[in-house]
Amino acid sequence: MTPNIHREISAGIVVYRRTREGPKFLLLYHGGRYWNFPKGHLELIKAEGEDSPEVRESSFKAAVRETCEETGLQQKDLVFRRGFRAYERYTFFKGKNRVVKIVIFYLAETKERQIKISEEHEGFGWFRYRDARHILSPYRENEAVLRRAYNIISLKRRAPTVTSPAQESPTS
Repeated sequence: MTPNIHREISAGIVVYRRTREGPKFLLLYHGGRYWNFPKGHLELIKAEGEDSPEVRESSFKAAVRETCEETGLQQKDLVFRRGFRAYERYTFFKGKNRVVKIVIFYLAETKERQIKISEEHEGFGWFRYRDARHILSPYRENEAVLRRAYNIISLKRRAPTVTSPAQESPTS
């Protein structure tokens, strides 16, 4: 019997802050050896009107919402790097169902050090690149997202940033 295949889409933000030691990346602790970036599922939103269909929120809105829920950082605390989108793709099983998961990540800088984690996490940390890479090493897709983010923010010539997504989407 062939298992059912389901698709899940999530979105998150690689959050970093600049320090004298170089950029530090925010990782959330889930317990055991599992650390990750703030992220979560895209939610269904009921459009206006009783008979309107439900639509899925955009990946950018989901990333901002999930990051706010999981870290206490507000959208005003984040400066997004225009043009950065990284993807994580992996499969796993939920019971007999195979799940293909895609996570879309955006990149944002913050000046905030304090994080207010949600109940779904046990802790957080700000890590230099090499330490974050070591922590994420069991998860090659996460490590690749981190590497891409680090390469972008380490460039001598800074790419344009977007402070307010209302003005412009970081995907443009």
